[in-house]
Amino acid sequence: MLFYTAVLIAVLFSIQSIAFAQADPVERIWLNQEKTGKVQIYRARDGKLYGKIMWLSEPNKNGAPKVDDKNPDPKKRATPIMNLIILKGFTKSEENVYEGGTIYDPKNGKTYSCKMTLKGKSLDIRGFIGISLIGRTSVWTLAE
Repeated sequence: MLFYTAVLIAVLFSIQSIAFAQADPVERIWLNQEKTGKVQIYRARDGKLYGKIMWLSEPNKNGAPKVDDKNPDPKKRATPIMNLIILKGFTKSEENVYEGGTIYDPKNGKTYSCKMTLKGKSLDIRGFIGISLIGRTSVWTLAE
């Protein structure tokens, strides 16, 4: 019985090590270009990458937590900005490039197609409509 317990523990540690080793280098905490917010990028159960706002330099407005008041869906306008998922559905398309996702801008309530390119300790976030040639790139920096 002791042997089986030891084997089970060894297997669990191996699985945990493998899972940790497979974390993508983009799965970190990033500071936006304006230095007003931090976004945590993580892998969800569906295997895709998502990002949520986890820190704001000014988390309150008029004494209350900021909300998604520009959202086109009136039912979502009371949703707090903190922990709001703004990056959705990215997959790695090639080395250090992530595509197929969207970025939501709570400042104007619009969602754009998006491409992320990891460049060491910076992350190019390119939001666009239609093709990526017509868009804007914001450079985020590693916050950790």
